[in-house]
Amino acid sequence: MKLLRYGNPGQEKPGLLDAHGQLRDLSAHVDDLAGAHLTPQGLARIAALDAASLPKVEGSPRIGPCVGRVGKFICIGLNYADHAAEAGMAVPAEPVIFNKWTSAICGPNDPVQIPRQSVKTDWEVELGVIIGRGGRYIDEAVALEHVAGYCVVNDVSEREWQLERGGTWDKGKGFDTFGPIGPWLVTPDEVADPHELDLWLEVDGHRYQNGNTRTLVFRIPQLIAYVSRCMSLQPGDVISTGTPPGVGMGIKPDPVFLRPGQTLRLGVQGLGEQQQTTVQAD
Repeated sequence: MKLLRYGNPGQEKPGLLDAHGQLRDLSAHVDDLAGAHLTPQGLARIAALDAASLPKVEGSPRIGPCVGRVGKFICIGLNYADHAAEAGMAVPAEPVIFNKWTSAICGPNDPVQIPRQSVKTDWEVELGVIIGRGGRYIDEAVALEHVAGYCVVNDVSEREWQLERGGTWDKGKGFDTFGPIGPWLVTPDEVADPHELDLWLEVDGHRYQNGNTRTLVFRIPQLIAYVSRCMSLQPGDVISTGTPPGVGMGIKPDPVFLRPGQTLRLGVQGLGEQQQTTVQAD
């Protein structure tokens, strides 16, 4: 299934795309794509519905973040060896974990705000993993059974605040609008192998990132098992799995960073595309 949320910010309704790409309204059956509705039992109830009988959503409504009421937005750094090289950092021996604040979450096509006085705002296309079955100390062998679905994430990053302002990556990763997710939550039955997905990103039509999840340093079962040793996972938590090379910071000899008025397009194979315009934060 391809599940999504649509409508004005803070007022999104749950929906799904039917076999013909028509948006259908799920709000008579679930209040939001969040919490218990993302568990295996919750998703099974949605899958049992007759999509053709659900109300059609006409027009072109705004698409919101594909998950509601996210409890934790967990990110993995330096998880592609070639990205670590362009950043001038060693390939980590264990997963590098940081957080994006949930206030960073926005829709896949919402404007991205360049923070005040920022000169080093950067882009990162990533595969997002949405937790469906929670747990602690999850065994790697069954970790994929805890996945509700996959999505596109743009891990927008302010590099000065991330790397030059006294430590902790979280500061540069968590500005408002720095976490577009969606357009869809794609359930695992539609993703034959999450470790064989192309991902890409363009700025103003120039392709900067081309990668494939087959080159992940730590694969998804490893990440879920590792993260669940550090914290309990709950339905609706999002794990963003890292970015391939081609970020602005890594361009030689002169890094390239975002400025207001630019257009980003990015996508992950089978999971849809995002498009954002950059604007100056008020």
